Amino acid sequence: MRRRRKWVDYLVYACVRGIATVFEMFSIESNRRFMRWWGRVWFYLPARLPDSIKLVRRLREHRIRAEGNIRRSFPEYDEARVSATALASMEHFSMWVVELLRTPKLITHWTWARHVRLTKLDDAIRVLLRRRGCIMLTGHYGSWELLGYTLATLGFDIVAVMRPLDNEYLNRYLLDVREHGGLKLLYKKGATESADEILESGGALCFIADQNAGRKGLFVDFFGRKASTYKSIGLLAMHHNVPILVGCARRISPKFEYEVCVNRIIEPQEWRDRDDALLWITNEYSQAMESFIRVAPEQYLWMHRRWKTRPKSETAETVGVTTAAES
Repeated sequence: MRRRRKWVDYLVYACVRGIATVFEMFSIESNRRFMRWWGRVWFYLPARLPDSIKLVRRLREHRIRAEGNIRRSFPEYDEARVSATALASMEHFSMWVVELLRTPKLITHWTWARHVRLTKLDDAIRVLLRRRGCIMLTGHYGSWELLGYTLATLGFDIVAVMRPLDNEYLNRYLLDVREHGGLKLLYKKGATESADEILESGGALCFIADQNAGRKGLFVDFFGRKASTYKSIGLLAMHHNVPILVGCARRISPKFEYEVCVNRIIEPQEWRDRDDALLWITNEYSQAMESFIRVAPEQYLWMHRRWKTRPKSETAETVGVTTAAES
């Protein structure tokens, strides 16, 4: 791996802190309007910008990948709807960035109810209050950061598994943002022993569960295509005999307003007598995520490489077509 230049990392960090300071000078709605405009610029990059510039090329690839993923996930969509959904997704993600930076000031013990509505959470809260351990899952949808942050602000013992950023200065800054409301964080690499301790002590361990797991993952259906999915979530649930809660934080208005909901609780007795419990669990929570994404597909991060790794059973021709569309 190429050695990182610390001065470049610090310069990037300083720029982000400077932009965050500017955002603090304006209301969250002004910030969101600006970032939504940036999302449109991102989608409609001017043709006069040359593809020879690496950043421009990569930004254009985001639109191509998003439209390709939407087209395959919703074959009933015509091209106009595919493009409209991709545009809305890129606008949503742009607004999400500034919302993340402003979250510690907006979501507190006294103000959270102005921005977050709790729906369909009765059964989930009962699970959390039992203090017997559970696993919470969401995807790159709505505001995945807000989900755990809100529950931690309300006093629940929430530990989120994360992959650290390569930029150590930026990583530390985002850690501070995330931990401000009481959310605890656990690095993904080497997390197994700590994860066991958290579940054994009755805590809630949170994962973003729609990431490509590579060749070692389990392939389950996700929007009609096989997607490589991590085994560790199901293995932890089976080993500790704890329920899995699948939920999201979904935007519900043009403002900074979300609903936090849990749409599926997978209890241990449901998989106990299955022939292949691990595969069943992985497929079940993947289908639960697909279910809440279908409610508002424009809030999903269609740009990420969810279907990058293909199962060996696919033909070389299929692999070539899929990889070209998602690379």
